[in-house]
Amino acid sequence: MLKPAITQVPINETIANRWSGRAYDAVKSVSHEQIIALLEAARWAPSCFGDQPWRFIVWDKNTDAQAWQQAFDCIVPNNQTWVKEAPVLMLICAGSLFEHNQTPNRWGQHDTGAAAENLCLQASSMGLMAHQMGGFNADKTREDFAIPAQYTPMAMLSVGYPADIATVTGEALTREMAERKRKPLGELFFTETWGKPVKS
Repeated sequence: MLKPAITQVPINETIANRWSGRAYDAVKSVSHEQIIALLEAARWAPSCFGDQPWRFIVWDKNTDAQAWQQAFDCIVPNNQTWVKEAPVLMLICAGSLFEHNQTPNRWGQHDTGAAAENLCLQASSMGLMAHQMGGFNADKTREDFAIPAQYTPMAMLSVGYPADIATVTGEALTREMAERKRKPLGELFFTETWGKPVKS
């Protein structure tokens, strides 16, 4: 199902068509080569000092179902209802220290977000669907997957091929059918000073 962004002027088609769907094809797997392409897209995101503070853990249900299940168990029940069909799960973590001098990196989470969005756009360009989630148990992921203290689990991410929306039910279906909305440009973007809406 296509739900392109409604914009005032045309934007890049991949960006316009990217959205966080919930209907995953339970049968169609994501190949290793496709996973590497997604990770390469994330790898080439910009970062302060080129530090690349992000770290991703990847679980592929088709190559290690037990490890995938362990990751799945960290996701909140509401998300599990639709994530269960996604063949690939990832955990996105942000580093808090610069590697070159071990001083605090206050841009680490910002840069990690850029890497995650690169991955999501790459997925969209390949006909895949990526959905980032805040609904997961960060403490459990840290403990279960031995994440070092300097890295913060930021989000879980599911990847797979989209399926017909008839495969989802309940609240997930309601969200799937909902109109895509964004705040007006003038509420988010200012010109010359804070609060002065950009002209659109």
